[in-house]
Amino acid sequence: MSLSVIGAGAFGTALAISLARKGPVCLWARSEAHAGTMQATRENAARLPGHGFPQALAVTADIGVAAKNQALLLAVPMQKLRELLTEHTEALAGKTLVACCKGIELSTGLGPVSVIEECLPDARPALLTGPSFAHDIAAGLPTALTLACADAELGKTLQQSLNTANLRLYRSTDTTGAELGGALKNVIAIACGAVIGAGLGESARAALMTRGYAEMQRMALALGARPETLAGLSGFGDLALTCTSEGSRNYRLGLSLGRGEIFDPSVTVEGAATAYAVAEKARTMQLDMPITACVVGLLDGKLTLDAAMTALLTRPLKEE
Repeated sequence: MSLSVIGAGAFGTALAISLARKGPVCLWARSEAHAGTMQATRENAARLPGHGFPQALAVTADIGVAAKNQALLLAVPMQKLRELLTEHTEALAGKTLVACCKGIELSTGLGPVSVIEECLPDARPALLTGPSFAHDIAAGLPTALTLACADAELGKTLQQSLNTANLRLYRSTDTTGAELGGALKNVIAIACGAVIGAGLGESARAALMTRGYAEMQRMALALGARPETLAGLSGFGDLALTCTSEGSRNYRLGLSLGRGEIFDPSVTVEGAATAYAVAEKARTMQLDMPITACVVGLLDGKLTLDAAMTALLTRPLKEE
């Protein structure tokens, strides 16, 4: 299966590098200047410095060229996915589209697979998600991911095509669970970063991760996800990585909140928009999501960290 990666950020570039060690891959960048520089220098110095391109990796700014391949990995931010699909509808129509973003669309409450289905009903959607950092993938370090695709046969084909020497893919047909695991864990990661940034300790973080996982399950199961999906790489696995490493932008945002520092506004943090979308979805579904509500309050500046901790610690006592 011929492959293109749409989006030349750090994660898209890392995927392209790993896949190109196995065979030809096309990496699409929105900017012609950026594409030209990468093709000339054989590196994405702007987004993923220090990782040279394999010979089999080609770079283009022409979506028509990239879309000639059979499967396209969409490595763009969640809140930009719909814009990409509507801007390039003709080129992407009928293609196998693998979303590589994590989050919930703020305007609709939809996950990436659902956005693809809404924008391009004739496309064949899938989702690649799980615990992974771009620099690990590009460096050839072992990484395990979930490939979720409702079409089981297509999922098997994609699994074979996208599996590489350092990327091990586990297949699932539960796209709902995979979408929600990857989205909801980012919200919990912001909360965990805030706890550590404020100096509240590792024990507090462990408690927050555990109760955050309960929140993730509460919403995901209510929306039809399978419990085993949330217990796998796209749920618990991604939660463990994102809540414990400064390699996570969501965690770093939380650290800034906890320390009272200004976070770089140019850095895309998927969990921030997702927190608002999840809070609204929880309200309409009448689900109790106290950690999510506190994260929204911290992001809005309407809640101090002390007030957030008090709100969580003074909730009614109950069985686990």
